[in-house]
Amino acid sequence: MDERGLGKQLQAARQAAGLTQQQLCQRANLSFSTLTKIERGAIKAPSIFTIQAIAGALGVGLDELVGQLPVRTNRKLHKTKTGAGFIYFDVNGCLVHFFQRAFTKLAADTGVRPDVIESAFWHHSEETNRGVMSISDFNVELAKQLGIDKVNWQDYYLEAVEPVAEMQELLKWAAERYKVGLMTNSMPGLVAGMIRGGKLPNLPYDAIIDSSEVAAIKPELKMYEIAQQKAGVPAAEILLIDDDRANLMGAERLGWNVLSFDDARTEESVAQAREALEPAT
Repeated sequence: MDERGLGKQLQAARQAAGLTQQQLCQRANLSFSTLTKIERGAIKAPSIFTIQAIAGALGVGLDELVGQLPVRTNRKLHKTKTGAGFIYFDVNGCLVHFFQRAFTKLAADTGVRPDVIESAFWHHSEETNRGVMSISDFNVELAKQLGIDKVNWQDYYLEAVEPVAEMQELLKWAAERYKVGLMTNSMPGLVAGMIRGGKLPNLPYDAIIDSSEVAAIKPELKMYEIAQQKAGVPAAEILLIDDDRANLMGAERLGWNVLSFDDARTEESVAQAREALEPAT
């Protein structure tokens, strides 16, 4: 395995454990700069002691740690008719239906009106999406605002989200022909939780840009700059599929290709996406 492959394996294991880079550094007694360099493949040969420290902090064996992700088989890489060879897929509203049902279920369990729950949720969601607030602290604040003893938002979220099956099949199809990644505004650990729970495909993604990991959210410039650096291709070779027009405009400003997805018109939107992803002849 090369250094980039190892970095991706370690990143996937950390995300599966629901840990931010800062939290793992504290547990493994590593410097933040060392961990970030390992994850992006800048350190060609991290010491075995460092890898063992990371494995211990994650509570997994060394062999298990370096075997977290599926193996990318050899494939012929294509480009779309517009020249895109790296496809970023949004998650909420694109690969999974919006989690509105979580508010309804939480209301039924607590007796608090759904509109009150939704209003309280948005109070601290942006901070948590940025990774500034931990999901544990978010749960404390949400429970306080709702006047209940405790709440576990991630459980409600992971139960409520439903895969957009047609779009996920398109993602799998695209992964056989292009480099693919996820680019999402998400709370810590939720992407990994969806992959573990089968709500997102368990693929060897070429990049996962999780807002809670990179301390930026779409449509901020920083989010796209990190995503482009991770993609390792020019802006003109990146395509973002997203359901939010502001997010698409942010990508357009950097010269990316964009495609709007409408969760309310799934069949039509998937057909348009499939046509846009057809390889150039």
